[in-house]
Amino acid sequence: MCGIVGYIGSKNASPILMEGMERLSYRGYDSAGVAVIGPDGKIGVRKAKGRLENLAGLLKESPVSGTIGIGHTRWATHGEPSDLNAHPHTDVKGGIAVVHNGIIENHAALRRHLEQTGAKFVSQTDTEVIAHLLNWLYDGDMKRTLIRAMGMLEGSYALGILCDHEPGDLYCARNDSPLVVGARDGEGFIASDIPALLSHTRDVIFLQDKEIAVLNRQGISVFDAYGNHCHHPVFHVDWDLTSAEKGGYAHYMLKEIHEQPEAARKTAAPRLDVPEENWLPIRPEEAKRLKKITIVACGTAYHAGIYGQYAIEKLARIPVEAAIASEYRYRDPIIGEDELFIAVSQSGETADTLAALREAKRRGAHVIALCNVVGSTIAREAGEENTLYTYAGPEIAVASTKAYTTQAELLLLIGMALGKMRGHLTAEQAEALAAEVRALPEKMETALKTEPQLQRIASTASQKKHVFFVGRGMDYALSMEAALKLKEVSYIFSEAYAAGELKHGPIALLQEGRLVVATITQPQLIDKAMSNLKEVKARGARILAICRESLREKVEPEVDELILIPDADELLCPLLAAIPLQLFAYCMAVQRGCDVDKPRNLAKSVTVE
Repeated sequence: MCGIVGYIGSKNASPILMEGMERLSYRGYDSAGVAVIGPDGKIGVRKAKGRLENLAGLLKESPVSGTIGIGHTRWATHGEPSDLNAHPHTDVKGGIAVVHNGIIENHAALRRHLEQTGAKFVSQTDTEVIAHLLNWLYDGDMKRTLIRAMGMLEGSYALGILCDHEPGDLYCARNDSPLVVGARDGEGFIASDIPALLSHTRDVIFLQDKEIAVLNRQGISVFDAYGNHCHHPVFHVDWDLTSAEKGGYAHYMLKEIHEQPEAARKTAAPRLDVPEENWLPIRPEEAKRLKKITIVACGTAYHAGIYGQYAIEKLARIPVEAAIASEYRYRDPIIGEDELFIAVSQSGETADTLAALREAKRRGAHVIALCNVVGSTIAREAGEENTLYTYAGPEIAVASTKAYTTQAELLLLIGMALGKMRGHLTAEQAEALAAEVRALPEKMETALKTEPQLQRIASTASQKKHVFFVGRGMDYALSMEAALKLKEVSYIFSEAYAAGELKHGPIALLQEGRLVVATITQPQLIDKAMSNLKEVKARGARILAICRESLREKVEPEVDELILIPDADELLCPLLAAIPLQLFAYCMAVQRGCDVDKPRNLAKSVTVE
């Protein structure tokens, strides 16, 4: 959730830390702060409540300079957003500074103990406990001290640490919270996520749980919880800097919506023209024995999983369950033989999805990870050989867009591969569907041209307090994601409902002027869908419909506003319809003056439970 950066080298640390925090601000923006060891050997701390601009103003008035430092942008868990609760936190002497992403579960007990030793706490955070604990344990060797402290800390953490007694070293550690380290030409860097490092290095190491890294001008040393040296492969990140910047768009969200055609092309290309067994980590004989597939994810990825449930069941004739990761392991799930578990996460760091994956592995499931970030924790837990990457590139906006469509697309490709392996999809059928997938990016470009129409609709609809989203079949799955997008970025209460269920309660909420957004892409359900819309219209509600071109004649007379998408296979139409629905949420948020890329109370990657 929170964003951590760190630097050691020959340059002034503060500008580098601020640049990194700006690139990580999607992880949290309740407060921000830096700690820098100055030329006098003392740690200078500056921190401020609110957005990063507040910290920038403070640093302009009261700068700190030095060549080693740590920074933090916060998403509050323990303690309200405030100057005192902002990171970095220091010990009572101010000689140790700590930034932290995660939750220390035993912080209350540690706090009571440390208070008895003379520690004076000034914040409500669990992080301050770590600074006082390190001070209490410090024996002149921070590496040894940190190892002892990690043995006492319970919970999740990624840590960046400065010690004024060791001004030539930058320390970091992780457990169940992501941390990336990199080095270049006598400089060292740490960060919660890759974008913070892109302007400095693209060669990185991903720390694993219970590991410590020591960075200095000589390089990076990694140690396990017993102090033994660890050797990790260096990952080369092929994202360039411009791909993580706005590129002339008003917001990251709009840029990422417009990047979907290329993301779809890159995700499909490595899988369409090779035998399915070359990319799908399941042998044909295993595919034939499969009895069940479980797709586990959170938020937008969960909605992609619901789409995947429809697509895989249709193509491969295997029962599929889409499950919410935060609930999965608490229900004592039944996992039998010949079952496949698919964990879906954009970041590959989602705490609940990672925990569900570990539970599935423990119970003997065949596990596949589907994520966007190479070297992420979920990818490592599943094993690189069992990881399928979407090639969406960096997604900075908190509200996910291109990750959703590429996740759904990849789940469709899994369904196609399994369908062929199991004999439910003929070679001719598979090739026809593959041709549709190849045509998807071009049709996405057409769908993007609906933006001016949606801007016009939003100009009058943006003051609505409630919006209903309805659909049938795969369109209902898409409606759930559309409702989430609108909630996230515009703060309008929205609810998705299966259109056929309106009569079972929600229709009571319909009244004159209520806005209902209907997605209609499935020809076999058109008559039922139109019947539902007539019920809606009879109650005085206004209807915005997203529908495929070939259904226009039936839909247009019954709705107030119509957005058309190109015709495509029924399995692909929801991916096309996703684009105007994303644009609708975006335009509504802009009209309402919302902070589109950084919605209140949200963070991009949920790395705590």
